Parts: sequence; structure tokens; C-alpha cells
Amino acid sequence: MTAEPSQPEVVVITGMSGAGRSTASNVLEDLGYFVIDNMPPELLERVMELVTAAGSTIERVALVVDVRGRPLWGDVQPHLRALRERGVALQLLYLQADDETLVKRYEAARRRHPMAPSGRIIDGIRNERALLTDLRAEADLIVDTSSTNVHELRARISDAFSEHNRAMVVNLLSFGFKHGTPRDADLVLDVRFLPNPHWIDELRPLTGRDPAVADYVFAQALTKEFLDRLLPLLDVMVPAFIEDGKRYLTIAIGCTGGRHRSVALAEHVAEHLRRFDVAVQVEHRDCEL
Repeated sequence: MTAEPSQPEVVVITGMSGAGRSTASNVLEDLGYFVIDNMPPELLERVMELVTAAGSTIERVALVVDVRGRPLWGDVQPHLRALRERGVALQLLYLQADDETLVKRYEAARRRHPMAPSGRIIDGIRNERALLTDLRAEADLIVDTSSTNVHELRARISDAFSEHNRAMVVNLLSFGFKHGTPRDADLVLDVRFLPNPHWIDELRPLTGRDPAVADYVFAQALTKEFLDRLLPLLDVMVPAFIEDGKRYLTIAIGCTGGRHRSVALAEHVAEHLRRFDVAVQVEHRDCEL
């Protein structure tokens, strides 16, 4: 009996021009992915037929799909859905950055924007963002590179797609609302309603990783009530996401400055989620600001 050809792992890289697609594809190539850049969406299914054909030795594929493919650019989503319906283990990686960051990057590189070859860079960025809105909504992993350097981006992509990491990755991110809301979070929790350790003189210079601050936060009746409702909700959501095939989940927890309440709660929620078959990562974005 002839063995069925195996289905390779597939990552489709897309997102805003200047947001780091080339860096992401280079990292995946270093991780052993067969990378094809500037892939017209209409060829996605044909490429998958080739890499899954009998005798193919390709196990991991990364396909970069972006607006450079115009006028061959079509509606990408039907092609992605068709692949998923065929049982392809496909993950959609979307890279983005804010307008100001993208303008600076294009000005520094002295390159034209593909959506505004003879016009203003900002117009091209806005046109591209509008074109990609629906595609972004279907992304499995969104990475915002507005405040990320190339080394940090390489580490983020490597952590997400490295060979040892096959469980769903849950990123717990603490942040301060006064420093801006994370753009790539799947779930944002606002804990500014909890009593603030900032107003306790001896706790102000500490962070939520210090036992004294954590003890204060968790001693509050409101904190207990919040966790009594949040943790059972996550107990439902996380297994359901795993069952649905989701590979990445970013939960952002924010307080005012991102030093006390959000940090303590992110650590607590991370510890709770380690009971599941997931890889839990914790980042305190604004803890040292």
C-alpha cells in the first residue's frame, strides 16, 4: 500500500511593508523552512500540491504573501481556507507597525512604498493597511514591531516557530496604559480598578515581582473576586483554542504604569496557565520605565 504523502507545516508571512517580513522569513529559513518570497496568492494551492507530492522531502514551508504581488494580488483568504480544508497545518503570521515607524523606516532606507510608487509614503501605508484589514483579522500570530529592533524580532519569531516549540504558545504581557496599549494582543485586561500599590510609599519603588507588592495586590478582596471570574474563563478558552488548532495567544494585562498590579497578575495568570499543555512566556513591557 502506498503511504499517503505527509503534510508539511506551513507558515504564511504577510503584513505591512517595512514591518519586518524579510527578517521573519530569514529567521524561518535559518530554522529549516523552505522559504518562497513574494508569492502570488493564486499560486498557494499549486505550491502545496508540489511540496506534498510523492517523493517530496519538504517538511516546513514559509510563503511570503504581500502587496508586491499586485496586479496578481487577489483575495487571499479563499486560498488560505482551501488549504486548511485540505488539512494543511497552516499558520498565518502578520507583521505590523504604526504609521510613524513605517514612514521613518522608508525614509531611512530611501525606498519607494509599493502602494505609492510615485506618491507620499504615508498614503501608500494607509492604502496598504486598508487592503490588509480582513487578512489581519484571520492571523494566528500578530507581531507589532513599532518598538522592536531586529534582534528582538528575530528572537520573537525564533521562539514562536522553533522545532522544540510544538505546544500552543501563550504570551502574558503586562503593560501600562499611559505608555500605550499593545497592538498585537488577542485579549486585553484592564486592572486599573484594583487598589494601586503606587500610593503606598514603601511599595512605590518596587515592582509586582517583589513579594511585598504581590502580597498587597492579592490581599485585596476585589483582586480575589476578579481572579475567581477570570481564571475559570481562561480554563474554558485555552483548551478550546488548543482544540481549534490555535498556536499563539497573547493576553495583555494593563494597569496605569505597568509596574505593580499588571506585573503581579501577569505572573499569577502565567502560573495558572502552566497547568495546560501550553508554552507560557511572560513579558513585563513597562516594568522598568
